[in-house]
Amino acid sequence: MGWIIFLVLIALIVWRTKPAKGVRTVSSAEVKPLLKDKNKQFVDVRTPAEYKGGHVKEFKNIPLNDLPKKMETLDPAKETYVICQSGMRSARAASLLRKKGFTRVVNVKGGMSAW
Repeated sequence: MGWIIFLVLIALIVWRTKPAKGVRTVSSAEVKPLLKDKNKQFVDVRTPAEYKGGHVKEFKNIPLNDLPKKMETLDPAKETYVICQSGMRSARAASLLRKKGFTRVVNVKGGMSAW
């Protein structure tokens, strides 16, 4: 019985960390040279307190919980890079954006921890 619970936990972790369909994943090193590109938008989905504790100035803070009601502040035609602390919340945010018609969504793997 214990090994079944273990397998379910592993499956849950794998499912939660896999990228959403249609979402590209890049490293922080790949994002850094793109920060000045005005044809791209950058979104940090961490809480305001986390963002205040340290952030990349080009990333606009829209906490994950606020994203559904603040999506209209984003341009769905632009390539959208999403970051959080570790990559899990940004993966969720990327999935939400894809469902709302954003076609070019990129998740920054490892998040700010890898920055």
